[in-house]
Amino acid sequence: MDFITLNDGNKIPAIGFGTFQIPPDGSTYEAVKTALSLGIRHIDTAVAYFNEQEVGQAVKDSGIPREEIWITSKMWLQDFAYEDAKMSIDTSLKKLGTDYMDLYLIHQPYGKVDEAWQAMEEAKKAGKIRSIGVSNMTPKIWNSFVPSFDTMPSVNQVEFNPYCQQKELRKIIAENDVKLEAWAPLGQGRADLLTNPVITEIAEKYGKNEGQVILRFENQEGIIVFPKSTKPERIKSNMEIFDFELSEDEMNAIRALDTGKGNHDPDAPGVGEWLLSAYDIHAND
Repeated sequence: MDFITLNDGNKIPAIGFGTFQIPPDGSTYEAVKTALSLGIRHIDTAVAYFNEQEVGQAVKDSGIPREEIWITSKMWLQDFAYEDAKMSIDTSLKKLGTDYMDLYLIHQPYGKVDEAWQAMEEAKKAGKIRSIGVSNMTPKIWNSFVPSFDTMPSVNQVEFNPYCQQKELRKIIAENDVKLEAWAPLGQGRADLLTNPVITEIAEKYGKNEGQVILRFENQEGIIVFPKSTKPERIKSNMEIFDFELSEDEMNAIRALDTGKGNHDPDAPGVGEWLLSAYDIHAND
């Protein structure tokens, strides 16, 4: 397993396992336990995925020492007010069944982001969180919040794949050695990506599948990835990207696929309001 060093000195596994849209009906538990058994040591969850408890139970039941597993969760914008944010952190710890989280993120950057960040900074100092970061921050959103933060985020988790390469954002965050994490690293919902001739030709050359080529490209770009799959063979395949290396010409050919657009536009009017109404994380409390 490769590791990437964050700007706070912590080392995060370069490839992990995403749990978005895996239901908390036992499916998350089984998927995470399988991923861990296959060698994955980085699990990404969130309050709004409603599956933190199953992630935590799978980690506990894996028999792998807690310090060998990197756990990421994320605070939902419903809880960004300072006191709510402090409670949200403690609730995530309780559901995960752990004394600390390796990484905790601002999930959607709208509303009282500054208050949530303050609570996260304090939790980091208290040892409840090892690294703190943000997600879905465009250059515009980044510049509206981060300059007033006392602590620089360690990561920004955003949509990233060969069609959406976040070039402007990467220049901005690189100034403070902030790492980019990719959600939808295989182009969620963009079936044409896996059949793109540039990708398929490279895959054929190395005897790899198209997903492995895409993940290897992202890894060589310094991007942290955590593709999601509930199929053991696919989980295993997604990890097998370290036994070949793309040439600079091949990297440039994939870089040229960038369209500058993703499926999700965090800058679109009303996104924060829509998300707040669409996901009630306390509905079953």
